[in-house]
Amino acid sequence: MPLKLLTALSVRNLFRHRRRTIMLLLAITVAVAGVVVTNGLIRGMQFDMREAAVANLTGHLKVLAPGYLDDPNIEKSFELAPGWQPDLPAEEMEGWAARIRIPAVIMSERETRGVQFVGVDPAREDISFLGDVAITGEGLTDGNDRRVLIGVELARQLETDVGRRLVLITQGLDGRNREAGFRIAGLYDAEGTALEKQFVFTGVGALQNMVEAPVVTEVSIKLADELYEQEVKQQLTGFFSAQDVMDWQELEPQAAAMFVYVDSAILIWFFVIMGALIFGLVNTLITAVMERIREFGMLRAVGMKSGAVIVQVVLESTIIMLVGVFVGVLVGWVLATQWLGDGIDLSQWAQGVEMAGMRSVLTPYVLVGDIVLVTVLSLVFGVLAALYPAWRAVKIKPLEALRR
Repeated sequence: MPLKLLTALSVRNLFRHRRRTIMLLLAITVAVAGVVVTNGLIRGMQFDMREAAVANLTGHLKVLAPGYLDDPNIEKSFELAPGWQPDLPAEEMEGWAARIRIPAVIMSERETRGVQFVGVDPAREDISFLGDVAITGEGLTDGNDRRVLIGVELARQLETDVGRRLVLITQGLDGRNREAGFRIAGLYDAEGTALEKQFVFTGVGALQNMVEAPVVTEVSIKLADELYEQEVKQQLTGFFSAQDVMDWQELEPQAAAMFVYVDSAILIWFFVIMGALIFGLVNTLITAVMERIREFGMLRAVGMKSGAVIVQVVLESTIIMLVGVFVGVLVGWVLATQWLGDGIDLSQWAQGVEMAGMRSVLTPYVLVGDIVLVTVLSLVFGVLAALYPAWRAVKIKPLEALRR
């Protein structure tokens, strides 16, 4: 029989049983929309973890002296030529920053804490979290600013405030301790208190003067797109032959492992939801086929072949899946990008969110690839779900079917 005629029969049968068809459409729509929204939230969490790892003074790529990760001190440093710039196309690089990052002890009038003392050029820190934080007081003006910028939580622990003086002790390049007083320029309010307690910032030139060495401990590079990562890494490795060039996955292995795990989690979640949907779809289609045994018997008695019966049942399932998936994807996309477009506030679970490496506002991130995957696999599952009921339909002999 012509495919056009079989399609017309399938559409007619769907309209003959409107209530059943509407219930199936609703089930498919809810399942697919739920998968799209959930995938968007999981992707939002995934990309939040990556962005947090990159923004945590890491960048997509970082140049370090050999052994710095095992023993992060000023002795594991290197010099940059005056006026050095990464020799990279502008379309590949979003920005770069050279820093000194060394352990130090910070003291106020009342408390003492261990911190990471970081010398930065504030004009280049738009590639890190420091470029986005809210600051009470003043930010650092340039790389020679001798004031410090500390976190709100650290200021609370030290019982100090803007304008007060602090003493910092660290090690110089000769191995001797260096001690200097700094005035607080401002307090930064980061996404998590861990960052606020960990980092104290000053001008990179000021910290170089303190340790009496014109060196840096790291050069971070943020790329415009991760597609350039391996290419840029090879170029940097060729230039910094005596240093280690590492990507963010090597520097933040826990975040990188979680990033990869999320892809598997999305597939598992999809198969769980669609498995439950297909189970209901198979049962519904079997019921629909059993109710039409006489119809199939008559069609086969007048010459319809078994293969045509199978194609008709599969077409009915495919048509209803097509409509349901289309509506479900549309509803899910609207919910994820419009209703939840401003994000979900997770600030009341701030501690757990911070431990997961996420921001306090979770914004869904809908990928076209995920939409395509959901659409294709849903249709494949819809066809597979129709095969067993279709097989049941052709197993019954035409004469037996006509007697029912």
